[in-house]
This record gives sequence, structure tokens and C-alpha cells, in this order.
Amino acid sequence: MKRKLMGGAAIAAVALMYTEPAAAQSIDDIGRETAEGNALLNMVVLDNIFIFVAAVLVLFMQAGFAMVEAGFTEAKNAANIMMKNLMDVSVGILFFALIGWNIAYSGADIFGFLDGAWGIFGVDGLSDLNPPDVASYPLAVPVDFFFQAAFAAAAATIVSGAVAGRTQFKGYLVYSIIITAIIYPIVVNWKWGGGWLDQMGFVDFAGSGLVHMTGGVAALMGAIFLGPRIGKFGPDGKPRTINGHSIPLAMLGVFILFVGWFGFNPGSQLQADMAVPYIAMMTAFAAAAGAAAAMVTSWVVMGKPDVGMAGNGMLAGLVAICSGIGNFTSIGTLLTGAIAGVIVVFSIKAVEGAKIDDPVGAFSVHGVCGFWGLLATGLFATSSSPVDGSLEGLFAGGGAGLLIDQLIGGIAIFAFVALASGLLFGALKGAGILRVSEEEELAGLDLSEHGTPGYDLGTMDVEPSTTVLS
Repeated sequence: MKRKLMGGAAIAAVALMYTEPAAAQSIDDIGRETAEGNALLNMVVLDNIFIFVAAVLVLFMQAGFAMVEAGFTEAKNAANIMMKNLMDVSVGILFFALIGWNIAYSGADIFGFLDGAWGIFGVDGLSDLNPPDVASYPLAVPVDFFFQAAFAAAAATIVSGAVAGRTQFKGYLVYSIIITAIIYPIVVNWKWGGGWLDQMGFVDFAGSGLVHMTGGVAALMGAIFLGPRIGKFGPDGKPRTINGHSIPLAMLGVFILFVGWFGFNPGSQLQADMAVPYIAMMTAFAAAAGAAAAMVTSWVVMGKPDVGMAGNGMLAGLVAICSGIGNFTSIGTLLTGAIAGVIVVFSIKAVEGAKIDDPVGAFSVHGVCGFWGLLATGLFATSSSPVDGSLEGLFAGGGAGLLIDQLIGGIAIFAFVALASGLLFGALKGAGILRVSEEEELAGLDLSEHGTPGYDLGTMDVEPSTTVLS
């Protein structure tokens, strides 16, 4: 959850140190003349530095996405992958600041734009180093914005791998701007901005739905409107393997994403308290369970333990745990991660069987397992959680109410993002700026789109632009 009151540990500390916390509205109102005031100031500074470090880790996840996507696709498109990820961050930060931030956190409901409640063009208070109200929300605007902008860029870049190898760069650039400026911020407004999902009781601690489903569903629509890569499906309609050029590079990306997730999930606590190490440990449990379950499932289904599936299983576990990690014990965490690892293998196979070409499994990892993460919260949330024991899911005796809220939220996110991104990709296709020509695709996008190869092909033993089919 991105907008909340200070958590239990911080509230207790303030209550003990500061007998009248309501009197202290900003750092300027707190003096260092007393030990209590000094301690409160130090706590606020620690909160802000912690979230800054978490934001850096989330931003570093862009390197992980880039490595995964490049490794799982052909070498002739590596520079194109790097450029897309670079621009997801660059235009993402700029347009989230210009438009998206105020849509997401205006406090307006879904129809707020009709009465002008959604402000645009800039982030108010971006140069203010003082949190506006330390007793209710300890983060200064620059830190808060940096953290949220890193999430927006992550949502955008999920699509890159699903549309790899056949997308015009200018079309992708338009997509990246629209999702960070409009589509993602509207979904965020529904929950983290205090909108209708938040009021309903929908739970998404770190973004299984808001971040990952948004990116995953947009990835699905992009892949559908683009169509498959040349040679992906044979004359009989059966899928063929187009080998990625570097499994080591892809697995390096998986490990980078794993590390970055320790900013993604613990940072979503929005303060430095003793819930952070617990959230970090549950993040590791979900990742490990997802990877192990996907490895076993691929072994059974495919006859061998597939390294790509295991890597995607780790990411699937991480995606699924984002929603309910604040409300789970270790049992719920392990089950959520393990089930995600099983789901992602079958989902990747099903998507391919539907003749949809998603080279890195982006929809399966982020869209399908993001939806599973929402449902898992409705199933496994428990009052035994040491972070937030305010919720009880179906299996904890709380009934089906939370599960229904999660189901409604997941369906709403899927429907809106599918419609919005479908219209976007349809418009790009209609304008003739979505897919490259057959000649450009076969030659590789590095040269045709950017004029720069990702590798010096003359030094490689095997021509990496060759499509290997099986």
C-alpha cells in the first residue's frame, strides 16, 4: 500500500516519545531542544533514507528486466531491448512526473477528470524536503515521488519482452509514454490513491495487481496486436522454439530482479520499522518456492528441469506474493509462491498453444501470477501475520468477503487495461507504426531501428541472428 498512516512500530515509538504528536505537522515544527523531538526527527530521516534506498533497488530492477529480455531473445535484437528499457525509465519518469503522479494521487475517484479534480503538469512540493505531516505520513515529496516513479517504470517495461523482435521503436515509445502517464496511474488511483478499490477493501500491498497485472495484461494485448514472430508457428500451427541467445544473461537478470525485489516489497512498508526484515524474508521464501515448484513442474511436463521455466518460476513467486505479503505467515507465503511456480509453467504453455507469441512469458509471469497473488490474499490472509493481522481470508475463517473483493479488483484491472492498451496498440497498428517490415525483422532490429548492433557479430563463433527452430 502506497499511502497509509505510520505503521504499528512507528506509531508506538512516537506515542512514547512525543506526548502530543498532533502538534507536530512538519519537520519545521519539531525542535531539537528535547530528546523526544530529536528522536522523532531522526526517525523521520531514517524513514526517508530507507525509502530512497528501496527506490534505488526498484530502479535497478530495470537492469534485470533488460537482461532477462535480451537473454531470452535473439542477439540481433539486443540493442533494441536495451533502448526500450532505457526509454521506459527515461520517458516513464518524465511523463509520470508531468501527468501520471497527479492522476494517481489526486485523491479523486475514477471519474475525477470530469470535474477537473485530476490535476496535471507537475509534482507539487517536489523541492520541499519536509514531509507535510510527519505524524501521518513520514515521507517528503521528492522521496515519495522517486519511489512511485520507479514502480511506474517497472510496470511499463514488463511489456518490452512480450513484443520483442518485431516492434517499431517509435510505436513502442508512444506506448511507454501512455502507460506511465495515463493507464498505470488510473489503476494506481483506484487503490493507492484512495479510489474505489481502496474503499471497497481490496488489498494490494506491493502491486501484484496494480503493477504486475497492469504490465502483464498490456503485454498480452501488445503480443496479440503484433502477431507472432516470423517462424514461431509452423504451417501446421504448432509452436516452434526460437532460442534465446544467452541463458546466462537471462538468469543474471532473474537474480538482479530477485535482489531488486527487496526494495519492491520491504519498501512498500513505507517506513523503516521491524516489519521490514520479516517482509524481506517472506519475499525470499516466495521466490525460492516459485523457482523450486517451476523446476519440478517443468521436469514432469517437459521431461527435463528447464532453466528458463525455473527462472520464470522465481519471478512468478515474487509477483504473486506482492499483494498479501503484509497479511501472510510463512505458510501462506510458501504456498502462494509454490502455486505460482506451477501456474506459470502451464500458463506459458497455454499462451503458446493459443498461438500468442510472448518470447519471455511476460503475461504468464506478471499477468496470470499477479491475478493469482490477488486471489491468494483472499485465501491466505490471516490475523496471525506479524505485519498486519487485520484481515482474515477464506482459509483463516474470515469467509469469502475478502476473496470476492480481490476477484472484483483483479477483473476490473484486467478489463480496464485490456481495453485501454488494446485501443492503444490498435491505434498504433492502424497508424502503421507498430510492427516492422519482414525484411527488418529478419535482419534484426538493432541495425534497422538503431543502426548499432548489440554485439560485434564478427567475433562470435555462431551467427546469433540465425533463428533456430525445433
